[in-house]
Amino acid sequence: MKIKLVTLLLSLPLFMQMSYAQKNPVIPGWYADPEGIVYDNKYWIFPTYSAPYEKQVHFDAFSSKDLVNWTKHPSIIDTAEVKWAKRAMWAPSVIEKDGKYYFFFAANDVHQGEVGGIGVSVADKPEGPYKDLLGKPLISDIVNGAQPIDQFVFKDKDGQYYMFYGGWRHCNVVKLSDDFKSLVPFEDGSIYKEVTPENYVEGPFMFIRDNKYYFMWSEGGWTGPDYKVAYAISDSPFGPFKRIGTILQQDPTIATGAGHHSVIKVPKKEKYYIVYHRRPLDKKLAHERETCIDEMIFDKDGLIQPVKMTFEGVKHKLK
Repeated sequence: MKIKLVTLLLSLPLFMQMSYAQKNPVIPGWYADPEGIVYDNKYWIFPTYSAPYEKQVHFDAFSSKDLVNWTKHPSIIDTAEVKWAKRAMWAPSVIEKDGKYYFFFAANDVHQGEVGGIGVSVADKPEGPYKDLLGKPLISDIVNGAQPIDQFVFKDKDGQYYMFYGGWRHCNVVKLSDDFKSLVPFEDGSIYKEVTPENYVEGPFMFIRDNKYYFMWSEGGWTGPDYKVAYAISDSPFGPFKRIGTILQQDPTIATGAGHHSVIKVPKKEKYYIVYHRRPLDKKLAHERETCIDEMIFDKDGLIQPVKMTFEGVKHKLK
């Protein structure tokens, strides 16, 4: 019977063998910096493959119809396609425009004068394969003290696309061209605007709710237990961003190192989920991070309530 069962499993199509239902963590293995998004009523997670820098040479993606059952799409882009990337491929940001799917990423843990930074790739499907759009980084210089990593692409209400990015405790915003191949000046002629809020370290994210701009970021050290997420609310995508408080942090009964997140809104519902990574209590290595999802709730004034990390995650399938 065991032999027949194994034979049956091996005979299944590859995509079926790689599908599974799982609570927190929602996907098996070490993954971090998850970008969650909804494409055509399907949920997607695009994370960093969490490993030593020299092994971070590809990205996987995961899709789900209900936030519970996930399918892995392996190696949607790697260093064989991105010739200038050698290691440390980090923190995807994804967006659809005009029927094309764009995948932004950072590579090489770049310092000033080195080759690396923020790249752009494009595909015909969310799962790729993605092709390097420029053959070089879109941003490679250190501007306003911000390392070009942790990019987040944001579509404003008027249809303009911006990109927030930055490590090393500085955050910039830039305006993207229509084809995502270059940066265009703001009205005052500047290319980069620094929008760093109090205690910012890295991992910016933005969404609009009730006509307000919610700007979020990670604080603390990503390798340690005190990693956490804070936020601000503004009337403008450029701030000012006055820190309101922490909404996600370590829980001595669940996990440490909770941060570098994104937010998914369920289509046609006022229900939000935070997608983030955390470190199991019994793990200490920097790359031992897992991707999780928990509900994010607002109070009557629109403030985000502290997120309760759970092992249950999404408690029911979403229709």
